[in-house]
Amino acid sequence: MKKILFRLTLGAVLLALCVSAEAQQATKNSRIGILGDAPPSGLIALRQQLRGLGWVEGQNLTIDYRPNDGKREILSDIATKLIQLKADVIVAPGTGSAVAARQATKTIPIVMLSSDPVGNGLVASLAQPGGNITGVSNVQVELGGKRLEILKEAFPKVSRVAVLLRLGGLGMERQLKEIEVAARSLRVQLQPIEVEGFNDFDRGFSTMRRESADALITLSAPSFNLYKTRIVELAARSRLPAIYPQEFAEVGGLMSYGTSYVDSYRRMAIYADKILKVPSRPTCRWSSQRSLSWSLI
Repeated sequence: MKKILFRLTLGAVLLALCVSAEAQQATKNSRIGILGDAPPSGLIALRQQLRGLGWVEGQNLTIDYRPNDGKREILSDIATKLIQLKADVIVAPGTGSAVAARQATKTIPIVMLSSDPVGNGLVASLAQPGGNITGVSNVQVELGGKRLEILKEAFPKVSRVAVLLRLGGLGMERQLKEIEVAARSLRVQLQPIEVEGFNDFDRGFSTMRRESADALITLSAPSFNLYKTRIVELAARSRLPAIYPQEFAEVGGLMSYGTSYVDSYRRMAIYADKILKVPSRPTCRWSSQRSLSWSLI
């Protein structure tokens, strides 16, 4: 009888330890690090989606938002800081951010938003990304030519179109090449205008006016979405009909055509939720017969 009691007691102790481990996991304060610039509307959408999935900041979730203010050279340092803070997931809202995150860690899961993740070498394929990176592609590369077609249809007399692009931005070259293909068939001359940051937009639009641009296409870049109000104001002041990506029309832009940043951030929140809910250790389950097998007698 004593032998049986000993076995049951040991099984009960193991069960208690396992329940305790699961309770700790359930109450663990998870941490999401956001690496690089993100538009306010996107951050709001991400936080709202996470809350709807049961994640409450200050209770079971901490969000560390670390913008880079358009400075690509500091993304690596920010990624290192997020790793030191023991982020459980890194959200990278741009190709440059995703590259910096992937270079900094091979173990922490990365949820990225990129215009061309395969072309930029972030993932092996959309179906099987591989490694520690997943996320959302907003297919901006493929949409560039269609934007020019819509612009030409709305303004048939347009013959010289300025293309606003981010100086040295990852993915900019492929977006521009897609537009160049459409421009040849539409007999439109393109005028690439490279800008670095907020203080560079005035110079860019002065160049457009000086070189007699008829219209404007803005390529997709996280920093452009941050400065979309300024870009729309300058286009209106320059009297340039323009077509933009994402939600530029919401701040007064003439036309927007592209995937929604807000929806993309909601989708990134769903991926982050799935990752955070993956058990960190095997769930403890056994039958009464298995509990008896733990006896050392």
